[in-house]
Amino acid sequence: MAQDKLKLIPLGGLGEFGMNCMVLRWQDDIIVIDAGLMFPEEELLGVDIVVPDISYLTENRDKVRGIVLTHGHEDHIGGLPWILSELNVPVFGTEFTLAYVEGKLEEHNLLDDADLQEIVPGHRFTLGPFSIMPIRVTHSLVDCVALAIHTPVGVVLHTGDFKIDLSPPDGRPFDLHAFAELGKQGVLALLQDSTNVDRRGYTPSEKAVRPRLSEIFAQSQQKLFFSCFSSSIHRIRLATELAAEHGRKVAIIGRSMDNSTEIAQDLGYLEPAPGLIINPGQIKDYAADKLCILITGTQGEPMSALSRAAVDNHKHAKIDAGDTVLLSSRVIPGNEKSIYRMIDHLERRDANVIYDDGASGLIHVSGHGSQEELRLMINLVRPKFFIPVHGDYRHLKRHAELASSMGLVEKAVLLEDGDVLELDRESATKTGKVTVGRVCIDSGGAASDVVEEIVIRDRRHLSEDGIVLPIIAINKMTGRLENPPEIVMRGMAVPEDGLIAEARQIVQRTLDGSSSEERADYGVIKEKIRTDLKRFIQKSTSRRPLIMPVVLEI
Repeated sequence: MAQDKLKLIPLGGLGEFGMNCMVLRWQDDIIVIDAGLMFPEEELLGVDIVVPDISYLTENRDKVRGIVLTHGHEDHIGGLPWILSELNVPVFGTEFTLAYVEGKLEEHNLLDDADLQEIVPGHRFTLGPFSIMPIRVTHSLVDCVALAIHTPVGVVLHTGDFKIDLSPPDGRPFDLHAFAELGKQGVLALLQDSTNVDRRGYTPSEKAVRPRLSEIFAQSQQKLFFSCFSSSIHRIRLATELAAEHGRKVAIIGRSMDNSTEIAQDLGYLEPAPGLIINPGQIKDYAADKLCILITGTQGEPMSALSRAAVDNHKHAKIDAGDTVLLSSRVIPGNEKSIYRMIDHLERRDANVIYDDGASGLIHVSGHGSQEELRLMINLVRPKFFIPVHGDYRHLKRHAELASSMGLVEKAVLLEDGDVLELDRESATKTGKVTVGRVCIDSGGAASDVVEEIVIRDRRHLSEDGIVLPIIAINKMTGRLENPPEIVMRGMAVPEDGLIAEARQIVQRTLDGSSSEERADYGVIKEKIRTDLKRFIQKSTSRRPLIMPVVLEI
């Protein structure tokens, strides 16, 4: 048994933002921490979400004891429907996290078969050889935990996403004491959130935005549209409190905002005064200066409520000249175009748009710890080994350097997705790699919607060079052509008329030069037409469109 080692294997989230998924393995027992998704980059044409490749888990399905969630953000729970459709194992999470998970699984008809188990900060539970202690941390969402995992070789501490907020709006502060206690007992490895490793100092408390937001409420002359991430329960709570203080009714618009506020009210995180919240249909019954409208769409998502309202295309949300639109969120890199396009539409309607442009005062704070908080955590915990998680490679590298520079950790280890790190009480060594990758999914999120690499290649091909469909009608009985070949071209940036006539002749020539046996074998004739057309189009236009011959039997 002396040579037994604990294995840490990241399947996602180390080398990208999102798709967080970390495997811990001791002998024949595996637990998984988080099961996130990632939103696609632009080159993944038409793909809606990206989830981690879980081949390693499916190959070891009888060893997986469960999935433990740190909190309810999409980059930590969004991959669950995909993973559970392949691997039905118990899922552990706090009350609020599981409420989000339930909604997600219900959408995919997976809820009835799911085994969801609630965990409580400060209460240990056991999964195989792992004894897991959830510890309360603060973040931009509520009910978040770090996980102290007691293993046969020592304690592995996974922070999840966190910042150190000692006065959060829900009165449930970051549990510094529990981390200090762990530090005294000794921690083998610390896995720490790298998101804000570039930021100096401390991340301000969630309460820090209140003064500026209160000013905005006071100065708004007409309707106030308040937009934030639907999972920012603290911010939604603050908006309802300020609305009550300034004599405004609150209407909630957008499906995700509806769901979140409903869950938050059920679980006691949101306690609006009776009569404060009105139905969107009642907006027209109140004076403009008596309304605060909570609305989704901070990132300019095309079908979000705010994007639709910005072009006068929403049933209830009508933006008039003089209304204030407040985007209480950050601009997520990659979304700049859509956000600024939406702001342009709002400005055309003479709305007063306030967003995080560096000049609007403190209207948003991050949910992730900055450098000093990362240092404070390392100082409290004093781990033997340090492993940065959650971020692009440059963030992980900078984070490992920050930890090493403190002189408190024996070794900082830089891992990427798929690396296998073996730990015992004395050493941490990278020993190999497992299969990892990205699974692209259209719309649903279930296994049936997976988009293969070849599909993405075809979409790229189509977007750049277009498509050509030669259509041939062949008589089933005689094998003769019924009429001249038809050619349909789409997305070809060349004058088509002359090209189509010539392409017809090429197809006709191919058919004339084929024996009746070849013409009767559709596989052969399609390939011959494709090859000849491809050569002709490439030569005459220097383009390589997707060519798909269609043979009709008559």
